Amino acid sequence: MPHAKRTPERLSFFSDAVFAVLITVLVLELRPPAFPTFSALLSLWPTWLSYAVSYLFIAIVWANHHHLMHYASEATPRLMWFNFAHLFSVSLLPLSTAWMAVSQLASQPVAFYASVFFLVNVTYICLIWELIERMPVDAVSTRERRIMRIRSLVTLCVFAAAAVVALKHPLLGLAMCICCLIVYLKPEAPGARK
Repeated sequence: MPHAKRTPERLSFFSDAVFAVLITVLVLELRPPAFPTFSALLSLWPTWLSYAVSYLFIAIVWANHHHLMHYASEATPRLMWFNFAHLFSVSLLPLSTAWMAVSQLASQPVAFYASVFFLVNVTYICLIWELIERMPVDAVSTRERRIMRIRSLVTLCVFAAAAVVALKHPLLGLAMCICCLIVYLKPEAPGARK
């Protein structure tokens, strides 16, 4: 029986399943308040904030990952390993979210959370390098490549700075991470061809 060509669709389906499991694990960490009052619910604001940011983070990473996978023509071994590394880094999110929530946004858990964002971005840059940088210029313009590269490197630096800042000012470090997420709300680089 001839060896079947590895299709990027299978890789994308597998990745989609992992993202779905991660969102499920994330929501399983939510616990109701001990008392049946709105004030008890409001006292859990660090948990709700942690969950909301993480949910948004996974949604944005998923959308950007899905966008990148459209450029794949074959699931090469290197692409599969970069993809596994990316999924591993995203899989650390439920742990870092739970620690940050339980600690009520303490400095070291928020710094760890920002470090997870940094790691996710590093592995995303590897995917960009594997999928976009190797494409012919007529498939992805030089301008679009440059914008993707700059956006990735700037947010990588901000995530690193957020991890350091969070050690002294955790809410500021978290706000820096949220600002980086806004940049990725639209997976396509600004000015990308339709």
